[in-house]
Amino acid sequence: MIDSHCHLADEVFAPDLDAVVGRARAAGLERALVILSAGDTKESAQAVRVETLWPDVRFAIGVHPHQAHQFADAPARAADVVRAQCAGTARARAIGEIGLDYHYDFSPREIQLEVFRAQVRLARELRQPVVIHTRDADEDTISILKEDGGGDVTGVLHCFTGGPSLARAGLDLGFYISLAGIITFPKAAELRETVRAVPVDRLLTETDSPFLAPVPHRGTRNEPAHVARVAEALGVLHGLSGEDLGRRAAANFHTLFRP
Repeated sequence: MIDSHCHLADEVFAPDLDAVVGRARAAGLERALVILSAGDTKESAQAVRVETLWPDVRFAIGVHPHQAHQFADAPARAADVVRAQCAGTARARAIGEIGLDYHYDFSPREIQLEVFRAQVRLARELRQPVVIHTRDADEDTISILKEDGGGDVTGVLHCFTGGPSLARAGLDLGFYISLAGIITFPKAAELRETVRAVPVDRLLTETDSPFLAPVPHRGTRNEPAHVARVAEALGVLHGLSGEDLGRRAAANFHTLFRP
């Protein structure tokens, strides 16, 4: 199994990082994709610890829409920061997470759009996949992926919670659909119906830890070991065992991120 999206470099894991990594490996995870916020020196320092404890991890680096306002004076500079950090991170395999968030609007939408565009163009230039965060912004997200990706950029719609139209738009662009612990929540029936229609060869599993712990861990700090619960839930939807679904999702991960 693979956790295709986690935040192990978050300071919340600092006190017991070795134990968290140990539990992940004991649960059968071969690796994880750790998300780094571009320019965050504390996360970069923790990433070194993560890599030392778990050499098989890989990294994605990007400017999240919540932080887009930091580049309000020069949105294109976001891509320069990401480019530099990727160049100095040997195990970097993707640009992300990047995208649009019109739910919280922590950054002005016009700045989110420009920062997102700049990073999609960078991914196209570097021939790297993207890790997409989109919330209440489906139309603009897909439009930018089409226009600035130019058909050359692929990636993953991370922590997918959208409906059939977003899933189909993503699949049509060659994207993968990644599910987190939300898929196990009792009130996620509509999401489960949408995911039934996603081909198994386009699914990824993730935790988005430390957030969104799956049932029966809901309400606690999430961690990569819990991705097994996501695999089990997806397996039920597709008539597979959790182990088989996990293996197939891992193969998809390798195809997308070329680790």
